[in-house]
Amino acid sequence: QMYGTHVQADSVEEEAAFPPNFSVSEIKNKQRRHFMFMKLKQEKRKRKLELKKKRKKEREALGDKAPPKEVPKTIENQRIYDETTVNPEDEEVAFDEGTDEFSSYFNRLTNPKVLITTSDRPRGRTVRFCEQLSTAVPDSHVYYRRGLALKRVIPQCISRGFTFLIVINEDRKVPNGMVLCHLPNGPTAHFKVSSVRLRKEMKRRGKDPTEHSPEVILNNFTTRLGHSIGRMFAALFPHDPQFIGRQVATFHNQRDFIFFRFHRYIFKNEKKVGIQELGPRFTLKLRSLQKGTFDSKYGEYEWVHKRHEMDSSRRKFHL
Repeated sequence: QMYGTHVQADSVEEEAAFPPNFSVSEIKNKQRRHFMFMKLKQEKRKRKLELKKKRKKEREALGDKAPPKEVPKTIENQRIYDETTVNPEDEEVAFDEGTDEFSSYFNRLTNPKVLITTSDRPRGRTVRFCEQLSTAVPDSHVYYRRGLALKRVIPQCISRGFTFLIVINEDRKVPNGMVLCHLPNGPTAHFKVSSVRLRKEMKRRGKDPTEHSPEVILNNFTTRLGHSIGRMFAALFPHDPQFIGRQVATFHNQRDFIFFRFHRYIFKNEKKVGIQELGPRFTLKLRSLQKGTFDSKYGEYEWVHKRHEMDSSRRKFHL
């Protein structure tokens, strides 16, 4: 059996091309199937390389008359247009922003004060994550729940002048969820947390952050929902960044995943800037946005992530 397989494989090697309707999955012998698959892959790569070289020669021969390069198709540029995409100069948007829950912050009537807490009996990694998060968000305080229900925590936060409550949840000793509750009137966002990297786990990290207020960068929050989430993140940080600290907090939205990074920059000369990551870093995915403060039983939801939506193609995004 094995000997026959090798003979067949050798004869295949001599063949230059495969039949047009050839399917590797039809081959019953596992070794031969694997061999044929690898050979097909190799040939495909070879043809692709030859075509690339041929196109390059044609472009060089044509010089300036060469046609423009084709833009490769990506999930990003094939995105389906969302009718809720916001135009920042729209009067209706400006009116909504002037009367929403964050208007008091943007009108400089309130200063952010953040309480960071955890689920009951947090483990070491979650505790360290909370402590490092508090160094990235100025005027934030870490307290441990000790079995208190969130419904009892929220009134205490409001009476002590906190503007935000952040709850870090964990599963199997790993942080896996975040509840971001704006006080006193909401809204409340629930995120899935993934790819958490603490400072010690990061290569080439900078020195620990200073107490200066960072600059905040919000990227790609283009829809109505994205705009609300972006304003929520902005309201976590003080109004005026202290540029002397050269620290930047970035929330970058890509395909509904929000990547958080915390950097320090340094001007090497007039043209070059160096950056070093300070940490922590993590990724958020919005699960729901709820009106008012946290209420899992009777809360009214503005938006809920549906896993099996009819229109949920890979090109449909919400933020």
